[in-house]
Amino acid sequence: MRWLLLALSLVSGPVRAGEYTTFEGHGGPIMGLAVSPAGQVATTSFDNSVGLWQGQRSRWLERHTAAVNCAVFPSETSLVSGGDDFTLVFWDLTLGTATAKNGHQGKVKSLAASPDGTMVASASWDGSIGLWTLTDAGSRFLRGHGGPVNDVAFSDDGARLYSASADGSLRIWDVASGTELGRLVEHGFGLNEIVVNEAAGWIAYGAVDGGTRVIDIATGTTLADLSLERRPILAMAMSPDGGLLSVGDGEGYIMVVDTATWSVVSDFRATKRGPVWALTFSADGSNILAGGLDDTAHSWPVLTLDSYDGVEVADPSFLANPATLPNGERQFKRKCSICHTLTPGSARRAGPTLYGLFGRPAGTVADYRYSAALDDSELIWNEHTIDALFDIGPEHYIPGTKMPMQRIAGAGDRADLIEYLRSETAPKEKP
Repeated sequence: MRWLLLALSLVSGPVRAGEYTTFEGHGGPIMGLAVSPAGQVATTSFDNSVGLWQGQRSRWLERHTAAVNCAVFPSETSLVSGGDDFTLVFWDLTLGTATAKNGHQGKVKSLAASPDGTMVASASWDGSIGLWTLTDAGSRFLRGHGGPVNDVAFSDDGARLYSASADGSLRIWDVASGTELGRLVEHGFGLNEIVVNEAAGWIAYGAVDGGTRVIDIATGTTLADLSLERRPILAMAMSPDGGLLSVGDGEGYIMVVDTATWSVVSDFRATKRGPVWALTFSADGSNILAGGLDDTAHSWPVLTLDSYDGVEVADPSFLANPATLPNGERQFKRKCSICHTLTPGSARRAGPTLYGLFGRPAGTVADYRYSAALDDSELIWNEHTIDALFDIGPEHYIPGTKMPMQRIAGAGDRADLIEYLRSETAPKEKP
């Protein structure tokens, strides 16, 4: 009945169900989504950037030096993002300024804004929770988890904080004192996601083993077990009115649950390849927005969700069948292609274009923002420097670079990659 009433209110009331839309322009998988009360959308991506959307108009926010995992709107004029660079960036959307703040020693996985918009909490894989004051971006840290912290959520009054960790625990903290108040869950597997509805008295969590459960906040007793045979749970979101809970998993499904009856009203195959990494609802609750392996975020009308086919994600080059490729190309697809193009222009990727690579001084592609390690480098790219880069790994060959930690151990594999790059990155003569 609640589902029917919701449907009628969306169709006949002032807020109408939306249309299917996409948010295109990123150069890598979508890692996070956020929506402001007025309807602004933020998309965060492996390409190191944040997309800010008003309708279909995009504005690109560039300050991170690694994949951006999450974002939150403390207000309509401010945005905070966090990423693999261990950094939070505070964006003033009116002035167009950005302030980067550090303090974590691991990637920032999730963010939450306090109800009054004065504070942001950050969950980090260094095992800590950061508390950041918006007025001066001052920070302090809550420690006690025995593993990476994956998600955080404030209480309705902002006085308490809930946290979920890879150590399997769901904990409650006193924000003012920073002390742990208790543990609601001790799960055998890591917890990835939490959604809190204090007004209704419940909290939902999603785990690595596919466990999806709802518990009573006051007693910790289980109200509903929504677990299916799909794992892991990677994303969760609640509709603005609290009536719907959406759950995204590693197999590409979005489950939608009526929170009045804890019944599944939709089980939608959102993508035919890869996971659902990010979920949120539109500001009016009419659409579900999702992101994953595709470089496009998708927005589906809630009421007609099951009428859509799952997204056919084009084969990303890094997922090409290795058996069908020559070895040099195979090494490039697996090690390089998610971050770099072979054509002119960096195309909003996590790394600069490799076009014209041989003989080029490191750190000189005009449309890419380099780390200081390469800005100040005297390195010239050739067969010897490329071989050394992958022989000992970027973190040792160029300490401080943004390149991910990886090696190609086989000398023959490195030689084949170098020959492939020599052929494919050579400037082409115009006809």
